[in-house]
Amino acid sequence: MIPELGIIEGFYGEPWSWAARAGVVASLAAHGYRFYLYAPKGDAFLRRRWQEPHPPERTARFAAFAAACGARGVRFGIGLSPYESYRDFGRSCRAALARKLEWLEEVGAQDLAILFDDMRGDVPDLADRQLEIVAFVAERSGAGRLFVCPTYYADDAILDRLFGARPARYLERLGEGLPPGVEIFWTGEEVISREYSVGHLRRVGDVLRRRPFLWDNYPANDGPRLSRYLHLRGVTGRQAEIGEWISGHGVNPAQQPVLSCIPAITLAESYRLGGDYEYGEAFRRAAEEVLGPELAALLPADVLTLQDVGQERIAPAELAALRAKYAASAHEGAQEIVRFLDGDYFTSGEVVQAQ
Repeated sequence: MIPELGIIEGFYGEPWSWAARAGVVASLAAHGYRFYLYAPKGDAFLRRRWQEPHPPERTARFAAFAAACGARGVRFGIGLSPYESYRDFGRSCRAALARKLEWLEEVGAQDLAILFDDMRGDVPDLADRQLEIVAFVAERSGAGRLFVCPTYYADDAILDRLFGARPARYLERLGEGLPPGVEIFWTGEEVISREYSVGHLRRVGDVLRRRPFLWDNYPANDGPRLSRYLHLRGVTGRQAEIGEWISGHGVNPAQQPVLSCIPAITLAESYRLGGDYEYGEAFRRAAEEVLGPELAALLPADVLTLQDVGQERIAPAELAALRAKYAASAHEGAQEIVRFLDGDYFTSGEVVQAQ
């Protein structure tokens, strides 16, 4: 069973351009990707400044992109993080949220995600407070589909270290309180899961009282550590059999839009081929499709350096040689590699904290 596939632009750092988003949609729609969720951490009007309206000139860009997605059979959605509104969901907060919901409908968002991730969660009645917000949204939103990202969206203990100990029965309470039609995002056993097993997904589905909707953080490469690496290889640890145990599979891409299409294409192939999938061959085919045969032929020799060694640890002479090799090409994918080698995509801890 092939689940619904889509892109979740949900990384820290500089958001993609509208042209880049359109290019990704065009590349991946042909491989069965059917939704695009706009939720970059760098859009302050959907996070820290969510109560403020988007600048008017940007509203037209959202509407145009929604139309472009629709023309390719792709659902357009927006992720809203009503930042820590659960601490005081009073009259002014409700009014601001109602205004934002009207704007989301104005720009043509078919899907709406309410994102409670990356904020403090050590509140005993956290689930009930968040359920109140979701109920408010559900009553007023014109979106055809509603998603929720829990504050604790993985089993990973790092979430408890960063955002406080998760309240007892937090996920169970969310699962009990959310209507069956509301999707719940889940990243897996880890924030960046190396694999997904049927056993794990079955257990989580029992807890949430619905199949989880995967928010897959490969090939995302944001933050102080991961932004030093380019995630290019074909996906592994995502066997086709998990399709029966999830309601959808969203990919949080890398900061490099063109290069992100390579692993995204291999994910679609892994579902399509099942037991016949080979991640190395899938990578080579996807790279050739995205970059063209000449440029794609260069990558296999450099993947180890780009993905495993990382920009910061490449010896100066090797870095200069790599840069010269890819700078010789005008292809956007090659230029993304050059920018990566130059350190342009580095995302500092300060940026993460600010966004």
